[in-house]
Amino acid sequence: MSSFSSPSFREMLRVFGRIGLLSFGGPAGQIALMHRELVEQRGWLDEPRFLHALNFCMLLPGPEAMQLATYSGWLLRGVRGGLLAGLLFILPGFAVIMALSAVYFHYGEMPLVAGVLFGLKAAVLAIVVEALIKVSKRALKSRLAYGLALAAFVAIAFLKLPFPLIVLGAGLIGILTSLARRFGQRSEADPAAAPAAAQLPGLAGPTLRTVLVWGAIWLGPLAALLFLRGIPDAFSAMAVFFSKAAIVTFGGAYAVLAYVGQQAVEVHGWLRPGDMLAGLGLAETTPGPLILVLVFVGFLGGAREAGLDPLAGGLFGGSLALFFTFAPCFLWIFAGAPHIERLRSVRWLSAGLSAITAAVVGVIANLAVWFALHVLFADVGEAAFGPFILPVPDLASLNAAALAIAFAAGVGLLRFHVNLFMVLGAATLAGVAVVLLG
Repeated sequence: MSSFSSPSFREMLRVFGRIGLLSFGGPAGQIALMHRELVEQRGWLDEPRFLHALNFCMLLPGPEAMQLATYSGWLLRGVRGGLLAGLLFILPGFAVIMALSAVYFHYGEMPLVAGVLFGLKAAVLAIVVEALIKVSKRALKSRLAYGLALAAFVAIAFLKLPFPLIVLGAGLIGILTSLARRFGQRSEADPAAAPAAAQLPGLAGPTLRTVLVWGAIWLGPLAALLFLRGIPDAFSAMAVFFSKAAIVTFGGAYAVLAYVGQQAVEVHGWLRPGDMLAGLGLAETTPGPLILVLVFVGFLGGAREAGLDPLAGGLFGGSLALFFTFAPCFLWIFAGAPHIERLRSVRWLSAGLSAITAAVVGVIANLAVWFALHVLFADVGEAAFGPFILPVPDLASLNAAALAIAFAAGVGLLRFHVNLFMVLGAATLAGVAVVLLG
């Protein structure tokens, strides 16, 4: 499998377990932690191999840090190593977010808990704005990218187009633009470049078997939930919903949150608008990928809509969210990792994914606007102007305390680069003070 040292499963259990427990701070911090543990301290992977793995994982839908852990485990000990590393990366955070979801569901109205959540929601607004700035700097490097970002923002914010449609449309535009440029540039200087770049890895032999096995692991339970009698409709809807979210999560958790919020709040009724803000704030305080916020969505949806005991329904709903969010990640890695170099050489595919990343900036901008309106204003209505639907906040319902906490959190993060946990801690203390003091 590799020329570098292969640790035992016991060593991998210890190291990847440590990574899973300490993987706070979002993907940047998680990737840095893995680099330190796997490359710098133990030499299990060399620098070029680690960077190649990271580049591949950043092209995939889903949480890149979790997929990088899975890829690293696959490099070290094959499929079993990838399973071990990937599961250890998400299970500690899963356990924590399930417990926090139960506390939120049962005790979210208590003054102390309400104060903590009030502060977290205000701080989340600053965190999303910071994420928007970081992603913009990385993704917007051409006029086409800026145009796609603006078009995506208008499409999702004012036209209410579905997030998957926006992602697919941006990818198609990127692919067509790349092919058009290559067609226009084809000349005697590089006559064979186009055919070579258009080759994708084949689906013969081991790759086909991997796709079939992991496709069955993912889609078999989905079919069972859809077609077996006696399964509450809410659980079937969750299985389909989280599977869709797993496929279109290009750009990380912040990109998909707008889609999740729209569907879970407005379509399915699993959440109230404030729930999504609280869930993101709770997910920011747990180890593991931020996309674990979907477990919070699944818990609340199961507790409220399944017609079972709330705790049992919540646990099942949260487990469904975990399975259908992360099962596809193992498929992407185990099927794609053997072909990483060939995938990276497909220029039109890279162009399509770059276009999706640019559109994601517009989606995150919409998320920031949506969060700002629901954090800062108690009443937010809508007004239609032709095909456009514009949000209209009641200015008299502005929450000055929330604005002050969000502004302070933003200054701390963006101007003084204060540690995230210090910002969240200060925001929660401020929230508790506001609620308890009235």
